[in-house]
Amino acid sequence: MAPAIDPVLTIPTILHDGIGRTPAGAEWLAALPRLVEAAARRWGLAVGEPFQDGSAAWTAPARTPEGRAVVLKVVMPHDEARHEAAVLRAWQGHGAVTLVAHDPGDWALLLEQVVPGTPMTASTTPAAELLGAAAAVHRALLAAPVVGLADLPAMADVCRAWSEGLTDRAGRAAAEGDLDLDGTLVERAHHLLDELPGTTGHHAVVHGDLNPGNLLLGLDGEWVAIDPKPMVGDPAYDLWPLLEQVDPPFRAADPARLLRERTALLSDRTGLDPRRVAGWALARSVESALWRWDRLGDIAGAQRELDRSAVWAALA
Repeated sequence: MAPAIDPVLTIPTILHDGIGRTPAGAEWLAALPRLVEAAARRWGLAVGEPFQDGSAAWTAPARTPEGRAVVLKVVMPHDEARHEAAVLRAWQGHGAVTLVAHDPGDWALLLEQVVPGTPMTASTTPAAELLGAAAAVHRALLAAPVVGLADLPAMADVCRAWSEGLTDRAGRAAAEGDLDLDGTLVERAHHLLDELPGTTGHHAVVHGDLNPGNLLLGLDGEWVAIDPKPMVGDPAYDLWPLLEQVDPPFRAADPARLLRERTALLSDRTGLDPRRVAGWALARSVESALWRWDRLGDIAGAQRELDRSAVWAALA
C-alpha cells in the first residue's frame, strides 16, 4: 500500500490555540506536515484525519500496508514525553496501549489502535465502577515487568524542583495580591512535595499522568492507559487526577464526602495508604494552582484549584 496523506495537513484547534501560541510550538507546527509525511512514508501508512484532542501531540488513525489498525502520534519534543516510547515498550501492552514502532529522531510513535477507544471521560458508567477499572489498570502497570528503564526521572528530583517553584510562585502571588493564599496550605504542600517521594518503601515506574482522558476502553471491555509521562517513585502519586476528574466530585453538594469515599475505594483497590493518596492530592493541587497562575495567567482557575486544595487538606 502506498502511503497516503492529505496535501494540506489538518491541525486540530487545540494545538493552534495552545502550544501554537508559543515560539517553540509555532515552530513545531510549521514542521508538522513534513514530520507526518515522513512517518507515513517510513511505515507505509494510510493516514486518516487527526483526533481533535491532545495538547502536545498530533495523533491520527492509520493503516499499515498489512491492514493493521494503528495510531500515528507525532509529539512536540518536551521532557515529560521523552521516555514515553521506552516505557510503553517495557510494559508490552500490560495495562497500556501497545507500541508498534518508534522513530526517536522525529518523536513519532506508531501505536496499536484501541477500539472503540472511548475515553473514560466520555463513559456513563457509575463512578465507583470506573474507579475500580482505573485501579485495575494501575495495578497492571505496576505489575508489568520493566527492564532497561534506568534513565527514567526520579520522582524525588521532579518534586524537589516543583517544591522550589511553588515557594517562589507563592511569594510572588502573595506580593501581587492576585490570589487568596492560605500560607499554611502552601507550607503543607511544600513539605509534602519534599517528604512524600522519600518516605515510601515501594518505588515503582508510575504512569505520571493517569487521568481519565488517558484511559481508553477496548473491545474486550478492558481499559488501557495511553500518554504516560513516567517517573520512578511512589505509586500513590498517580491517583489524584482520577479522584478529581471521574464524575467530578466538586460539582456535587458535598465534595468532601465523595472524595473521602473515593479515596477509600481507590486505596483499597490499589493497596495504597489513603493518607498518602490524599497527601499527594493536596500537594499536587496546590502546585498545579500556582503553576496555572504563573504560566497561564488564569487567576480564576488557580483560585478554584486552591479552594479545592483546602478540601484535600482536611482529608490528608
